[in-house]
Amino acid sequence: MEARNKKIEDWFAMIKQGQIVLPRFQRHEAWRPAQVVGLLENIFRQPPLPIGALLTLEVGDEELFHSRPIVGAPAPTGKPAMHLLDGQQRLTALWRSLTGDYKDLDLFIAVMPRAETGEDDEAGRDPNADMPGVEAIKRWDRNGVMQPVWADNPVEAFIERGLVPVTVFCPNSDGEAARNSWEAAIEDSGQLNRESTRELTRRIEALRQRVAKYDIPFLSLDVGTGRETALDVFIKMNTSASPLKDFDIVVAQLESATGESLHEMVADLLETVPAVRDFGRVEDTILSVAALLMSRPPIKKTYLEKDYGAQFKAVWERVKHGFRHGIDFLRAEAIFNEKCLPSDVAVYLTCALWADVPEHDFDRGGNARTLIRKALWRACYTARYGKTSATRAYADYKVLRAMIAGEEAGPCELFDEQLYPLPAVEEMVLAGWPGRKDRLPRAILVTALKRGGLDFADGAAIGAENFDSREFHHLYPVGILGGDREDERVNRALNCAVITWTTNRKVGAQTPKEYIGKRAAAASLGEDAVRQRLESHRVPYDALIAGDYDAFLAARAALIHADMVQLCAGGTPG
Repeated sequence: MEARNKKIEDWFAMIKQGQIVLPRFQRHEAWRPAQVVGLLENIFRQPPLPIGALLTLEVGDEELFHSRPIVGAPAPTGKPAMHLLDGQQRLTALWRSLTGDYKDLDLFIAVMPRAETGEDDEAGRDPNADMPGVEAIKRWDRNGVMQPVWADNPVEAFIERGLVPVTVFCPNSDGEAARNSWEAAIEDSGQLNRESTRELTRRIEALRQRVAKYDIPFLSLDVGTGRETALDVFIKMNTSASPLKDFDIVVAQLESATGESLHEMVADLLETVPAVRDFGRVEDTILSVAALLMSRPPIKKTYLEKDYGAQFKAVWERVKHGFRHGIDFLRAEAIFNEKCLPSDVAVYLTCALWADVPEHDFDRGGNARTLIRKALWRACYTARYGKTSATRAYADYKVLRAMIAGEEAGPCELFDEQLYPLPAVEEMVLAGWPGRKDRLPRAILVTALKRGGLDFADGAAIGAENFDSREFHHLYPVGILGGDREDERVNRALNCAVITWTTNRKVGAQTPKEYIGKRAAAASLGEDAVRQRLESHRVPYDALIAGDYDAFLAARAALIHADMVQLCAGGTPG
């Protein structure tokens, strides 16, 4: 490994010529505007501050990894000279900011006109001694015109705000053209006298040179470095300074082991099962499902094992099969997305169990459905996965998979009533608001929706396609109970129903008897229709309109509890 330096102008020449590229397994661009600003400030200040070393891999006769250009850079026309293993966020931010490649962000350097600084021009001030600030201006489109409009007007930006676009300082021919165009606009405006114009030209050139000659150190792995060694160095450097996510590590391992792109595989899965996006971070769920299918716990230690990439490829078709059937199953059980998901384990355990259920074996499929339903609802209602959830899910998965396959299996701890009992009615009454990420309140919510969740006003059934358009409604409104929106007594899971926003707005601060009476009067079928709609949420009609809040909670808890018992036995209420 050799340590060297290159100036920004040299790095930019390599990027433009396609001589330095990214291995395809590199994570995507992730920096926020504030990080880009901080990077530029370190470069523009005098004396400059370091921005850290890069890590490159020299390319020999053949590239060790599939590659892609830095975001915004021209596509390479030939074999590159280097792969950038570490530092892509920094080099990408430099390239995109200085070339003006950000679509919704412009960056400016604060260089006030000399006439406005009040400084003595005769003091012989060194133009290199200043430390100009960096400002990020967010852009947006309004009727075909990018806002704010002044950001595209050199005269208004500079004369009124003292801001020069950072593209003027780009150390290549494009930057030279940007500088000439900008200086011509300022000079043609007539806002500066001749001396101020000459001074401004000197300052701009000094800052351009400051950028062009800024040294960025890098460590270089020579052409004799093997794939495994390069990958190992990449992971170790990234996990110490700027930690990689587990998914990023697996992307690199899979690319190294098989030459395949995990990003492309995930894109294919999302095209086949787009609903996967609705259940949280797709990448994390995929890794967990794959680990279980390899008979390993879904933990970081598993993802760091050297053979994980190759093993991942081996189980990929099973992963896709599991997601296709698992996501459909979750939605059929009224778990529509992560907003009503009681437990993250429920998603990856369900999908892993469905991975080995035959497509057209109806007997085995029916038995598997019953067993998976039992596992799903016990995962939602018991405290089995409160701690060390990954290792417990792994232990349960091994037993459940054997049961589904008809093989001899030991006891499944998830089904142990002594260790993990179901909640009592009294515990359900105290469960909090399901809008928060809390297992029991959300389990109660989705159990209530299993019977259809018809809207109180229009009678439309709840489903994955309309869940997000509905709102969490207080059956006993906050104002009626005399509390506020933070009151625990008001915000109970059993006081919640999911209805359309228009219905929710019509309820207002009315008692249940008042707003239910109006619904009954408005419904074409009368009171019976409203009773049916309430029952589809497991809301007891008579207890709701009686006006006794505590008695209502107890009555509804009893109904939900009865349905829970059936679900946790693998059955279907109704």
